[in-house]
Amino acid sequence: MNKEEARKKIDELTDLLSEHNYKYYVLDHPEITDYEYDTMLKELINLEEKFQELMREDSPTQRVGGEALESFTQVAHSVPMLSLSNSYNKEDLIDFDRSIRKIIGEKIEYVVEPKIDGLSVNLKYENGRFVQGATRGNGVVGEDITKNLRTVKTIPLKLKEEIDIEVRGEVYIPKEKFAKLNQRQAEKGETIFANPRNAAAGSLRQLDPKIAAKRNLDIFVFNIQRMENMNIDKHTEGFEYLKSLGFKTSNYEVCESIEEVIKQCEKWSEKRSSLSFEIDGLVIKVNDLSQREKLGTRSKSPRWAIAYKFPAEQQKTQVKDIVVQVGRTGALTPTAELEPVRVAGSVISRATLHNEDYIKEKDIRIGDTVIIEKAGDVIPAVVRVLLDERTGEEEIFKMPTICPICKEETFRLEGEAVTRCMNAACPAQLRRGLIHFVSRDAMNIDGLGESIVTLLLENNLIQDAADLYDLKKEELLPLERMGEKLAQNLIAAIEKSKKNDLERVIFGLGIKLVGARAAKLLSDEFKSLDGLMQASEEQITAVPEIGHKMAESVVAFFKEDRNVEIVEKLRAAGVNMESLHINDEEDENREKKFEGLTFVLTGTLEKYKRSEAKKMIENLGGRVSGSVSKKTSYVLAGAEAGSKLDKANQLGVAVISEDEFERML
Repeated sequence: MNKEEARKKIDELTDLLSEHNYKYYVLDHPEITDYEYDTMLKELINLEEKFQELMREDSPTQRVGGEALESFTQVAHSVPMLSLSNSYNKEDLIDFDRSIRKIIGEKIEYVVEPKIDGLSVNLKYENGRFVQGATRGNGVVGEDITKNLRTVKTIPLKLKEEIDIEVRGEVYIPKEKFAKLNQRQAEKGETIFANPRNAAAGSLRQLDPKIAAKRNLDIFVFNIQRMENMNIDKHTEGFEYLKSLGFKTSNYEVCESIEEVIKQCEKWSEKRSSLSFEIDGLVIKVNDLSQREKLGTRSKSPRWAIAYKFPAEQQKTQVKDIVVQVGRTGALTPTAELEPVRVAGSVISRATLHNEDYIKEKDIRIGDTVIIEKAGDVIPAVVRVLLDERTGEEEIFKMPTICPICKEETFRLEGEAVTRCMNAACPAQLRRGLIHFVSRDAMNIDGLGESIVTLLLENNLIQDAADLYDLKKEELLPLERMGEKLAQNLIAAIEKSKKNDLERVIFGLGIKLVGARAAKLLSDEFKSLDGLMQASEEQITAVPEIGHKMAESVVAFFKEDRNVEIVEKLRAAGVNMESLHINDEEDENREKKFEGLTFVLTGTLEKYKRSEAKKMIENLGGRVSGSVSKKTSYVLAGAEAGSKLDKANQLGVAVISEDEFERML
């Protein structure tokens, strides 16, 4: 067979197999036997091996996963992937409808869709071919997981039209496939997944696509994010168009009133257990796209849609034991060890009991039969004890007076509900504190997660956060699953964190009661860590939003010799100890330059991430809004700016480019 003959045959087999994939996985209506399919696939594989340069990107042979990745790169979404506001009862839905009618004042049609419990992704196609897939991330920036998404058989690698389009979908694992996956995990002695959503998310974030390919992932596509010359007036028309392109979409219902929507919520709540996939609620959307434009969006969610969350599912189980865990601030948290029971899609075997008062208030004893639920379908919680089922053999729990980890005495301070281990050198506190220090909102040391922190501690390579900055690549290489590249990346990430702003350092230190917001306020006020360390309680409480207890906690933290010692070690290692926002008198004078101004950011910015531009504006006293109104001062427009730019032009709001924004700065 010559090259031209091979090209024609490869094209023929690729198109034919792709069509049969669609009929089998999307339509659930196969037209050929597995043997016939496998025979054609084998012929295609043989041809592609002989003529590798003729292999198409959309070949079905590419769904098995390629080479493993070293890391995921970030992707800026051309259209923000917004989250939804939640509702929990019919009163919330009625309020939602009322707020829409105030703005629209005309007939409203709603679309009700199942809220798939999976991982939201963005799929990008150019000329009808799948070129990029990304996680939602923070809604503005996600992670490039294209190779893993190529393994999902219900994602078409080539559309039925040669168009440029971006769509949003939810990747999930069907219930039956999830059960088989956990069975395989158990047989191999590997981690059992808590629920299908965690399994789907974990599969898509595997660096080796071959692992994702074995997980039987599926997808429902539910929205057109971006498409040139989109001649679609209603969301339901978009659904039908997505189907015609070859996407798998979920069922939906069109409702003429909010009363019909409420009936649908009741109906789906009853039938959710019979579905082949997990849903945690329904999504209610305004159908008319022009009405959506009028309604606009808030900073993080659209006004034209809402999620209805099903009432928490409850199950009966038994408290086998109550154990105590020690957190990074020394807090002792009692946790109920439960007889495993399936609740809202997850097998639950533990539930936090918060503190001693919580246990006494609910009178929870070891051996009790209890009702549990997942609060918000997420966090396992004990609802009540079934007193009628007590046998008299139940054991009353007592909070330990000795720390279960370091064996030092525990204390419960007056006015606090929490019992604490006061030993700052307690191994449990040290581990939790280090995990917090390297976390995304603190020092954001990429790749340095809980498992590696534990490895470093177990191998005596670190004793505190400052020791991270003394690590050498040669020390990391002998560690389990630590290759040359990973070790090099970790050292680079640790080095990069030295340049973080002061607010991250303050938050990373783990001062009791000081969250990320408070850390920023303290950084902005005191300008340097030395300034904060020398501040009195009165000076700290003078900072807006900082209360007496927090000020007391900050002062007490820096009175501890061990904490001061760690700060000095961090300083010696070269970690930045000053605010990067205000470095001199000139910056001081222009600190509130944007005071009273409201900015709206739209489109793709080339020079900054949106989060960076937002931070710059806020640092200069300005405000960033998610929607354009007559009160908007400026719209900062990047590439492919959409409806917000149009609205700014309609209202006569000033539109500025990135270059103009830089001049303003």
